Amino acid sequence: TGPMSSECLGDFLRITLSAEYFEDKYLSLFVVDQPGTAWELDEAMAAQCGYTVTHTTCRSIQLRASALSCHSHLEKDVFTVTVQIKASHTPDMSNATTHLKSASCHYGLWSPREIKCENNYMEVSVRREFPQTIKDFVQDEPEDWALVFPEAKAEEASLWQIVFHQPEEKRALLMSNAWSAGYGLNASDSRVLLRVPYTAAQVQLVEVGVLLLAQQPARLCRSNQIPSLQDQGITFSVLRSSMFYKYQWVILMVDTAVACPVDGVDYTNKTITWTVPKYIPPLSAGMTGFKDVLVEAGVDLHRLSAKEMASRKYVLLNELTTITMKIPIGAEGGYYKTSVSNGQFGVKYTINLLLEHQWEDNKWGLTKYTIIKEIETPFEQAEVAITNNLNLSAGLMNVTVGTFLPDAELLNLTIEGVVVAVPEAVQHGYLIHRTSYANGSKAYVLQVSLDAPSVKKEYMGEDMRAYTLNVTLTFITYPSSETFVVPVVALSAVKDAVLPSATGFCDGRNLHLIVTRGNVDQNWLPFISDWHLTQEAAQKYNYILRDNGTHLAISVPFLSPHVSYEGFHTSAIKASFYLTLKDDITLAQRRDFSVSCLFSPSELIQCLPNGTVIITAIKLVGGEDLDTALLVLRDRQCKPSLVTERTATFKFNVNTCGTSRKFNSTTVTYENEVLYFRPGDDIPIYQLKFLCLYPVEHTADAPYESKKNPAPSIQPGSGCLALSLKLFKEKSYSEPYQESEYPVVKYLREALYFEVELLQPKDARLDLNLDDCWATNSQSQDSLPQWHILIHGCENNKDSYRTVFHEVNYSLRVKFPQHLKRFEVRMFTFVQGTSLSQE
Repeated sequence: TGPMSSECLGDFLRITLSAEYFEDKYLSLFVVDQPGTAWELDEAMAAQCGYTVTHTTCRSIQLRASALSCHSHLEKDVFTVTVQIKASHTPDMSNATTHLKSASCHYGLWSPREIKCENNYMEVSVRREFPQTIKDFVQDEPEDWALVFPEAKAEEASLWQIVFHQPEEKRALLMSNAWSAGYGLNASDSRVLLRVPYTAAQVQLVEVGVLLLAQQPARLCRSNQIPSLQDQGITFSVLRSSMFYKYQWVILMVDTAVACPVDGVDYTNKTITWTVPKYIPPLSAGMTGFKDVLVEAGVDLHRLSAKEMASRKYVLLNELTTITMKIPIGAEGGYYKTSVSNGQFGVKYTINLLLEHQWEDNKWGLTKYTIIKEIETPFEQAEVAITNNLNLSAGLMNVTVGTFLPDAELLNLTIEGVVVAVPEAVQHGYLIHRTSYANGSKAYVLQVSLDAPSVKKEYMGEDMRAYTLNVTLTFITYPSSETFVVPVVALSAVKDAVLPSATGFCDGRNLHLIVTRGNVDQNWLPFISDWHLTQEAAQKYNYILRDNGTHLAISVPFLSPHVSYEGFHTSAIKASFYLTLKDDITLAQRRDFSVSCLFSPSELIQCLPNGTVIITAIKLVGGEDLDTALLVLRDRQCKPSLVTERTATFKFNVNTCGTSRKFNSTTVTYENEVLYFRPGDDIPIYQLKFLCLYPVEHTADAPYESKKNPAPSIQPGSGCLALSLKLFKEKSYSEPYQESEYPVVKYLREALYFEVELLQPKDARLDLNLDDCWATNSQSQDSLPQWHILIHGCENNKDSYRTVFHEVNYSLRVKFPQHLKRFEVRMFTFVQGTSLSQE
């Protein structure tokens, strides 16, 4: 109970740090020696001094200490270990709290040789023998030893040096140098100890064969047979060494060879098979006999009886030359832990096995060989279950992700490309709950509103909308700090779609369509056939487009390129405008709208009082292949003066182009036809007949004679006139260039559209006429060179591209057409000799 607990496990002491108390804290571990000095425990010191630090699946920290660990206190058959833990909420360990734990364990009888194979070190301790003291032997003096062996110490029974036996050489190190190299060395009155980290420089990897017994004479008992090796082997970490110590005038040597298995594990048929040879050459050097004394196995340092192993379906085979353990993957005693491979989430099964083998031989007597081996199965990719439960009444998506093992924690979320920490997720509309289960596993539940910005909504058809949650969860594993991601895509179909609707109407000259937005068309775009209708595109054709988010309104003139015409009669013509809403990504057609109205044919014809007729012929539905440029009047020499893809406009006098006339008592009727002939064919496939009627009151001969009129007189006066000169972007004269848009960049021969307007006074009796207009190369109107665009109100005959005048008609903006003059000039540059001006 409390922050720390301890447990005695044979010749090991285990101290457990409570996850509940120490979780999410920064820790420093210390070992306290008998005088009270605290030694900080890092990886190197742990391997050198006989300590192992592990993490459990419950996120507790465990410290294992060997009975002969550094700074432990041995007294008779009891060893005592004292540890100190400092815990802080910050990495600089400020304001750390200190916890002290001291625990003692009994240790049984020592064997002449004991070997331990821990996860991070190998340890061998052997009994050392002393010769009988010779009576009246004079105790050696320090100076005597200094003369013989300068390195040796003068204590009564001191370690002196260690010799490593390598295949190519022997290397001797003094004890102080060996300690600096990371080896753990110790000696008591009765034992010599060597502890070796697996990473030590003198450690070799040696393949030890699985053993077979060679045939021996019949008089030898089975236990004394000499093993021989077969080819297939198991890799061991091996250190062959001898330690020297002195006793009085005698130098003694003890064999401190140690070997521990590195592999020997196989994974087949959902079973872990661990094989350990009984005969290990580095440990068996000089042996002439071999006899099993004890073979025991366990888990987590707990030895198991045969009944306990059978209940867990463990198998322990003590065979002639090997000891084999078989553990079903997933069996009790082990645990699964989260693993990450190439960013993929998976699991591994881990079990910490204990194997103790005791044998007797002619050289050592009894050897106690203990292996603690953590076995981890290969990575197995795991699928993450994702369940979506829609709470329609609350408008929530409840998405359950998992289950996950206790060693995995949700680190953050990626929402629309933004990484969000778990505590901040609520600001983005995400409520996260963790659900824990009895076996320690857990799942995460995401509660997200259907109205959250990150939930995408898409129309599915038949009044259904698809709500899609797309978020990436990042997890971190404990204690390895590996990360993996789980993409979460949850889809819910809800019958709540409101489709856009439309109403249409027409006035005298325009067709209007108003679309009321629904809740599915936020990302639908307006198209006219395959032409995306934007504000810029609408302005190009003098369409009016308005979109306030809830309504989309468009107005198009009767004579527009995107209006279809059908049902042409003398009394009316049917005009239709079609609008399509398309998906902004796939451009799939989502919704079609149209407005159709009947217009008077008089919209297509103007019969002017001076006998001029302006007729506009239109392409009808079904005649899409008709070329409007080839339309003619009865006199085929009369061709259109203005052609578009869908219309052709003719301007002619009633006395020309084959126009016929009829008289009655009140009117004169002029009649002509717009015709279309296929090449080589005299029968028209398009025929538009039109009439102009002029009233006739009476006709009479009226003689006249010419008289000289008096010269006009002008009454002089004074006043203030306000005028403006503007440059417009297009021929429609709907949008002038603003002050901020100057200078305007144009290329040669591009059209410039100018407008001169009389601003004040607003007197309908006044007419504005242009006399001279000229261009200069600078802002000074008197600078040279100059080029005249208008001369006495007419175009300059010397221009390569002559000035074009545009008619000004009454409109909402133009109340007095006689107050405006509009003309078009082609872009040019001044030439000086053969050089072009840069302006």
